Amino acid sequence: MPVESIGEQIDREAKLFFEEHQPPTDLIFDDGAEMESNRHRIAMTVLIRSLEQGLANRNDFFVGGNMFIYYSAKQIRNQDFRGPDFFAVLGVDSNTSRQGWVVWEENGRYPDVIVELLSPSTANQDTGKKKDIYEQVFRTPDYFVFDPFEPNSLQGWRLDASLRYQPLVPDERGWLWCETLGFWLGTWEGIVDRETATWVRFFDESGNLVLLPEEAAQQQAEQERQRASRLEARLRELGEDPNALNP
Repeated sequence: MPVESIGEQIDREAKLFFEEHQPPTDLIFDDGAEMESNRHRIAMTVLIRSLEQGLANRNDFFVGGNMFIYYSAKQIRNQDFRGPDFFAVLGVDSNTSRQGWVVWEENGRYPDVIVELLSPSTANQDTGKKKDIYEQVFRTPDYFVFDPFEPNSLQGWRLDASLRYQPLVPDERGWLWCETLGFWLGTWEGIVDRETATWVRFFDESGNLVLLPEEAAQQQAEQERQRASRLEARLRELGEDPNALNP
Protein backbone atom coordinates (compact mmCIF):
# COMPACT_ATOMS: atom_id res chain seq x y z
CA MET A 1 0.00 0.00 0.00
CA PRO A 2 1.55 3.31 -1.08
CA VAL A 3 2.54 5.71 1.65
CA GLU A 4 0.57 8.96 1.65
CA SER A 5 2.75 12.00 1.26
CA ILE A 6 2.43 14.98 3.58
CA GLY A 7 0.96 17.03 0.73
CA GLU A 8 -1.63 14.36 -0.04
CA GLN A 9 -2.53 14.10 3.64
CA ILE A 10 -3.04 17.87 3.87
CA ASP A 11 -5.20 17.82 0.73
CA ARG A 12 -7.29 14.95 2.12
CA GLU A 13 -7.79 16.64 5.49
CA ALA A 14 -8.66 19.93 3.80
CA LYS A 15 -11.24 18.17 1.63
CA LEU A 16 -12.81 16.48 4.68
CA PHE A 17 -12.93 19.80 6.55
CA PHE A 18 -14.62 21.51 3.59
CA GLU A 19 -17.20 18.73 3.24
CA GLU A 20 -18.03 18.95 6.94
CA HIS A 21 -18.20 22.76 7.15
CA GLN A 22 -19.43 23.96 3.79
CA PRO A 23 -22.83 25.65 3.89
CA PRO A 24 -25.73 23.31 3.05
CA THR A 25 -27.44 23.67 -0.29
CA ASP A 26 -30.72 21.87 0.51
CA LEU A 27 -32.30 24.62 2.59
CA ILE A 28 -36.07 24.64 3.17
CA PHE A 29 -37.82 27.97 2.70
CA ASP A 30 -41.46 26.96 3.29
CA ASP A 31 -42.61 24.60 6.04
CA GLY A 32 -46.30 25.22 5.46
CA ALA A 33 -46.73 27.11 8.73
CA GLU A 34 -49.29 29.92 8.59
CA MET A 35 -49.69 33.15 10.53
CA GLU A 36 -51.58 33.02 13.82
CA SER A 37 -54.58 34.87 12.38
CA ASN A 38 -55.68 36.98 9.45
CA ARG A 39 -55.00 40.07 11.54
CA HIS A 40 -51.43 38.91 12.13
CA ARG A 41 -51.02 38.44 8.38
CA ILE A 42 -52.36 41.92 7.63
CA ALA A 43 -50.18 43.46 10.37
CA MET A 44 -47.08 41.87 8.84
CA THR A 45 -48.02 43.04 5.35
CA VAL A 46 -48.66 46.58 6.58
CA LEU A 47 -45.17 46.78 8.09
CA ILE A 48 -43.49 45.38 4.97
CA ARG A 49 -45.34 47.44 2.38
CA SER A 50 -45.28 50.72 4.30
CA LEU A 51 -41.53 50.50 4.97
CA GLU A 52 -40.90 49.73 1.30
CA GLN A 53 -42.92 52.85 0.52
CA GLY A 54 -41.07 54.85 3.17
CA LEU A 55 -37.69 53.81 1.78
CA ALA A 56 -38.72 54.08 -1.88
CA ASN A 57 -35.93 56.60 -2.57
CA ARG A 58 -33.29 53.99 -1.62
CA ASN A 59 -32.06 50.87 -3.41
CA ASP A 60 -29.97 49.37 -0.63
CA PHE A 61 -32.40 47.57 1.66
CA PHE A 62 -34.36 44.35 2.04
CA VAL A 63 -37.63 43.93 3.93
CA GLY A 64 -39.11 40.51 4.65
CA GLY A 65 -41.48 38.70 6.94
CA ASN A 66 -42.49 35.23 8.10
CA MET A 67 -39.56 33.72 6.23
CA PHE A 68 -36.57 31.62 7.24
CA ILE A 69 -33.33 33.17 8.40
CA TYR A 70 -30.45 30.69 8.17
CA TYR A 71 -27.44 31.55 10.28
CA SER A 72 -25.76 28.34 11.54
CA ALA A 73 -25.37 24.63 10.86
CA LYS A 74 -26.66 23.87 14.37
CA GLN A 75 -29.84 25.82 13.73
CA ILE A 76 -30.37 23.91 10.49
CA ARG A 77 -29.86 20.52 12.12
CA ASN A 78 -32.18 21.27 15.04
CA GLN A 79 -34.79 23.01 12.85
CA ASP A 80 -35.80 24.95 15.96
CA PHE A 81 -35.96 28.44 14.50
CA ARG A 82 -38.03 29.87 11.69
CA GLY A 83 -37.60 33.60 11.50
CA PRO A 84 -39.18 36.89 12.54
CA ASP A 85 -42.58 38.11 11.43
CA PHE A 86 -40.94 41.27 10.07
CA PHE A 87 -37.33 42.28 9.54
CA ALA A 88 -35.34 44.87 7.65
CA VAL A 89 -31.72 44.93 6.53
CA LEU A 90 -30.05 48.13 5.33
CA GLY A 91 -27.03 48.48 3.08
CA VAL A 92 -27.75 45.45 0.89
CA ASP A 93 -28.76 45.00 -2.74
CA SER A 94 -32.50 45.60 -3.14
CA ASN A 95 -32.58 43.93 -6.54
CA THR A 96 -31.45 40.47 -5.39
CA SER A 97 -34.19 37.82 -5.42
CA ARG A 98 -34.37 35.99 -2.09
CA GLN A 99 -36.49 33.05 -0.88
CA GLY A 100 -35.20 33.58 2.62
CA TRP A 101 -32.33 35.28 4.38
CA VAL A 102 -29.16 33.15 4.31
CA VAL A 103 -26.52 34.90 6.39
CA TRP A 104 -23.48 33.28 4.75
CA GLU A 105 -24.77 34.35 1.32
CA GLU A 106 -25.24 37.94 2.56
CA ASN A 107 -21.65 38.60 3.68
CA GLY A 108 -22.55 37.75 7.25
CA ARG A 109 -25.31 40.37 7.49
CA TYR A 110 -28.10 39.92 10.03
CA PRO A 111 -31.35 41.92 10.30
CA ASP A 112 -30.98 45.49 11.54
CA VAL A 113 -34.60 45.73 12.75
CA ILE A 114 -36.98 42.98 13.82
CA VAL A 115 -40.66 43.04 14.81
CA GLU A 116 -42.43 39.99 16.21
CA LEU A 117 -46.23 39.89 16.27
CA LEU A 118 -47.19 38.29 19.56
CA SER A 119 -49.90 35.75 20.24
CA PRO A 120 -50.68 33.62 23.32
CA SER A 121 -48.79 30.69 21.75
CA THR A 122 -45.65 32.67 20.80
CA ALA A 123 -45.32 35.46 23.40
CA ASN A 124 -43.01 33.57 25.75
CA GLN A 125 -40.68 32.55 22.94
CA ASP A 126 -40.71 35.98 21.29
CA THR A 127 -39.75 37.72 24.54
CA GLY A 128 -37.49 34.88 25.69
CA LYS A 129 -35.55 32.52 23.44
CA LYS A 130 -35.96 34.54 20.24
CA LYS A 131 -35.10 37.78 22.00
CA ASP A 132 -31.91 36.14 23.27
CA ILE A 133 -31.00 34.99 19.74
CA TYR A 134 -31.59 38.46 18.32
CA GLU A 135 -29.47 40.00 21.08
CA GLN A 136 -26.63 37.49 21.44
CA VAL A 137 -26.34 35.97 17.94
CA PHE A 138 -27.88 38.41 15.47
CA ARG A 139 -26.84 41.56 17.38
CA THR A 140 -29.91 43.18 15.83
CA PRO A 141 -29.86 46.83 17.00
CA ASP A 142 -33.65 47.36 17.26
CA TYR A 143 -36.19 44.74 18.36
CA PHE A 144 -39.93 45.27 18.85
CA VAL A 145 -42.94 43.13 19.78
CA PHE A 146 -46.65 43.83 19.36
CA ASP A 147 -49.84 41.79 19.77
CA PRO A 148 -52.35 42.82 17.05
CA PHE A 149 -55.19 42.01 19.48
CA GLU A 150 -53.71 44.06 22.37
CA PRO A 151 -53.41 47.77 21.46
CA ASN A 152 -51.19 48.58 24.46
CA SER A 153 -48.72 45.73 23.96
CA LEU A 154 -45.99 47.54 21.99
CA GLN A 155 -42.51 47.06 23.49
CA GLY A 156 -39.03 47.62 22.14
CA TRP A 157 -35.35 47.19 22.94
CA ARG A 158 -32.11 48.59 21.57
CA LEU A 159 -28.57 47.26 21.88
CA ASP A 160 -26.42 49.35 24.17
CA ALA A 161 -22.64 49.82 24.03
CA SER A 162 -22.12 46.48 25.77
CA LEU A 163 -24.33 44.74 23.14
CA ARG A 164 -27.15 44.05 25.57
CA TYR A 165 -30.79 44.95 24.98
CA GLN A 166 -32.12 47.90 26.96
CA PRO A 167 -35.88 48.68 26.99
CA LEU A 168 -36.94 51.65 24.88
CA VAL A 169 -38.92 54.31 26.73
CA PRO A 170 -42.13 55.32 24.90
CA ASP A 171 -42.98 58.97 24.34
CA GLU A 172 -46.24 60.57 25.47
CA ARG A 173 -48.05 58.91 22.54
CA GLY A 174 -46.75 55.49 23.47
CA TRP A 175 -44.49 55.43 20.40
CA LEU A 176 -40.98 53.99 20.29
CA TRP A 177 -38.12 55.48 18.28
CA CYS A 178 -36.37 53.14 15.83
CA GLU A 179 -32.96 54.74 15.48
CA THR A 180 -31.80 52.40 12.72
CA LEU A 181 -34.64 53.36 10.38
CA GLY A 182 -35.16 56.93 11.55
CA PHE A 183 -38.87 56.21 12.06
CA TRP A 184 -41.19 55.98 15.02
CA LEU A 185 -43.02 52.73 15.64
CA GLY A 186 -46.46 53.42 17.07
CA THR A 187 -50.09 52.42 16.93
CA TRP A 188 -52.73 53.62 14.49
CA GLU A 189 -56.43 52.77 14.52
CA GLY A 190 -58.12 52.32 11.17
CA ILE A 191 -59.25 49.98 8.42
CA VAL A 192 -56.78 47.89 6.45
CA ASP A 193 -57.92 45.18 4.06
CA ARG A 194 -61.49 45.58 5.36
CA GLU A 195 -60.46 44.92 8.97
CA THR A 196 -60.74 47.59 11.65
CA ALA A 197 -58.09 47.32 14.34
CA THR A 198 -55.22 49.05 16.09
CA TRP A 199 -52.21 48.43 13.89
CA VAL A 200 -48.52 48.91 14.55
CA ARG A 201 -47.30 51.44 11.98
CA PHE A 202 -44.26 53.51 11.07
CA PHE A 203 -44.29 57.30 11.47
CA ASP A 204 -41.66 59.75 10.26
CA GLU A 205 -39.64 62.01 12.55
CA SER A 206 -42.36 64.68 12.42
CA GLY A 207 -45.07 62.18 13.37
CA ASN A 208 -46.58 61.73 9.92
CA LEU A 209 -47.88 58.26 9.10
CA VAL A 210 -45.70 56.33 6.64
CA LEU A 211 -48.33 55.46 4.07
CA LEU A 212 -49.06 52.24 2.27
CA PRO A 213 -48.81 52.55 -1.53
CA GLU A 214 -52.60 52.62 -1.91
CA GLU A 215 -52.90 55.24 0.83
CA ALA A 216 -50.28 57.38 -0.91
CA ALA A 217 -52.21 57.04 -4.20
CA GLN A 218 -55.47 58.04 -2.48
CA GLN A 219 -53.78 61.01 -0.86
CA GLN A 220 -52.37 62.18 -4.18
CA ALA A 221 -55.77 61.79 -5.86
CA GLU A 222 -57.41 63.83 -3.10
CA GLN A 223 -54.79 66.58 -3.43
CA GLU A 224 -55.41 66.71 -7.19
CA ARG A 225 -59.16 66.91 -6.59
CA GLN A 226 -58.71 69.78 -4.14
CA ARG A 227 -56.36 71.56 -6.54
CA ALA A 228 -58.89 71.26 -9.36
CA SER A 229 -61.66 72.50 -7.06
CA ARG A 230 -59.61 75.58 -6.08
CA LEU A 231 -58.81 76.30 -9.72
CA GLU A 232 -62.47 76.03 -10.66
CA ALA A 233 -63.47 78.40 -7.85
CA ARG A 234 -60.83 80.92 -8.95
CA LEU A 235 -62.02 80.83 -12.56
CA ARG A 236 -65.58 81.52 -11.45
CA GLU A 237 -64.32 84.50 -9.41
CA LEU A 238 -62.79 85.83 -12.62
CA GLY A 239 -66.08 85.39 -14.46
CA GLU A 240 -65.01 82.34 -16.42
CA ASP A 241 -67.07 79.20 -16.82
CA PRO A 242 -64.72 76.24 -16.07
CA ASN A 243 -66.94 73.92 -18.09
CA ALA A 244 -66.58 76.12 -21.16
CA LEU A 245 -62.78 75.63 -21.02
CA ASN A 246 -63.04 71.87 -21.31
CA PRO A 247 -62.47 70.58 -24.85
